[in-house]
Amino acid sequence: MLMVGNYVHNLDAKGRLTLPARFREPLASGVVITKGIGEYLDLYPIAAFEALSQRMREKVPWAERDLLRYFFAYAISDVPDRQGRILVPQMLREHAHLTLEGEVLIAGVQDHLEIWNPKLWTSRMDNITLAMLEEKIRQYSI
Repeated sequence: MLMVGNYVHNLDAKGRLTLPARFREPLASGVVITKGIGEYLDLYPIAAFEALSQRMREKVPWAERDLLRYFFAYAISDVPDRQGRILVPQMLREHAHLTLEGEVLIAGVQDHLEIWNPKLWTSRMDNITLAMLEEKIRQYSI
């Protein structure tokens, strides 16, 4: 499933996050949450995380195991409950500057979701200029 859009939800007092309704069925069999390359979290459907794992197995030499450690040692898997909630552990909440009972921005990024502190998301998006985007479009011949 193509994951697009952005959604604002809240963490509850127990650190649970309700997934956007449109993603609940595709994610019902399970998810993997890990640190993103930045102050956010990546949330993958199990199949997409397994595909990423396979690509890394094929392309990342063992000498670069710090990259593997970063992605896999901090990853946790979960299965959404009947209300579509997953637990975001404290260590991951701290990495992304998320607070209990606080707002969270969930952004679709093709094959996975990113979980952001809304202020950090806004700051990041405010730094993107049309000139930067135009250059990337030309660079990648999109």
